[in-house]
Amino acid sequence: MQGDGINRRKFLGKGAAVGLGVLSHPGFSGRVFGANERLVMGLIGAGGRGRGVMQEFIQQGLPEQAGPPVQSGLPRGSRPPAPGAVEFAAVCDVYEVNQDLGIEMAGGTAKGYRDYRELLGSKDIDAVLIASPEHWHHRQLIDAVAAGKDAYCEKPMSHSIEEGAEMVAAVGKTDRIVQIGMQRRSSPGVIEAKKYLDDGTLGEVDMVRAEWYWNQALHTRPVMRDKLDWEGFVGPAPRQPFDPVRFRNWRYFWDFSGGNMTDQGTHLIDVIQWFMGVTEPVAAVNYGAVYKLLPSETPDTFVATFEYPKFACSWTLCYSSSFENGWAITVHGHKATMEMCEAGFRIYPEPWKGDHFRRPEPAVEKLPGDLTATGPHVANFLECVRSRKQPNATVEIGHQAVRTLHLANIAGRKQVRATLAEDGLTVRT
Repeated sequence: MQGDGINRRKFLGKGAAVGLGVLSHPGFSGRVFGANERLVMGLIGAGGRGRGVMQEFIQQGLPEQAGPPVQSGLPRGSRPPAPGAVEFAAVCDVYEVNQDLGIEMAGGTAKGYRDYRELLGSKDIDAVLIASPEHWHHRQLIDAVAAGKDAYCEKPMSHSIEEGAEMVAAVGKTDRIVQIGMQRRSSPGVIEAKKYLDDGTLGEVDMVRAEWYWNQALHTRPVMRDKLDWEGFVGPAPRQPFDPVRFRNWRYFWDFSGGNMTDQGTHLIDVIQWFMGVTEPVAAVNYGAVYKLLPSETPDTFVATFEYPKFACSWTLCYSSSFENGWAITVHGHKATMEMCEAGFRIYPEPWKGDHFRRPEPAVEKLPGDLTATGPHVANFLECVRSRKQPNATVEIGHQAVRTLHLANIAGRKQVRATLAEDGLTVRT
């Protein structure tokens, strides 16, 4: 992989042996697809995000004009599948309620699984969508490519820096196509914004700010205990008694997630590193706490600062205020400043002619909306499955993005300045 900043060969050492024996796996398929050949997929993790992305896959295979909608079990208003469409033949989830919802969305004929390894053992499955909690991503992605399956894996890619390195190494031992679900990499609006940095419109950049403001609460929906394989959910995490709060809100507990530092931060830091042409910071400091979402463990409010060789970066989250609701990235250049959010982006030249409450007319304004739409990213993955070209968000890119946030979590939990060594793995505190 050229241009990703990481050579896969560097990771083919200790801990990478999990990718060996690929061709001997009983579920290995590894076939190449023609432009009109149907792709048979399996969903691993049928929660809300998993079903949402699965619907994007299904929609990608539906022709725009194919007569009236039919009663096919697909989402309302869907068209019948076209040649080259995606079929979800298997749905895996440890919670039977989610599994049933996934099967229904897949058309009602998909086979249900509780153990993802049984799904991977099916020779009929060509590729998988991994949308499980992030503490499962490491095992499931490595097992998927070892089974000969291409994979679209939701972000954040890993639960630790070490896991990410092992995932890069394991994928590198195969010829499998893997896309990490950082959909801004395929967003036409974000790609267009990057051109303004590339052509020097902003000039030299000293400071970049990433922000996300929400007013959120913990999920309190009841859990049907008799339909949940709790031990299967916990999996590689430490054994612990059933807790419906942890199951419904796993993103806010260290055993299962890096919190919103890694969950939402992966999206924003990836864009910043991509725009700035860097793959890792020198160091990070971070302060955060749980002020609202008790009994969560991962902070609902934090301010992280990253030191890069030629610029500084901040990443701020607040879960108790929806002022300027949503995400934003602001790139401060010597010649101009770019502000970006879900609606699009604006560029304001220097010197600034407005004040805190009145913005001047921007020199550039592009507001196409839906900068984080998942459809283009899914389309890129499907195109690469057929062409065997590398997708927009490879495992190398996924690892680089979340590694920066893992560094910040280490700094925050130890309350130190955490630095990343030259090997890209060792953290010094």
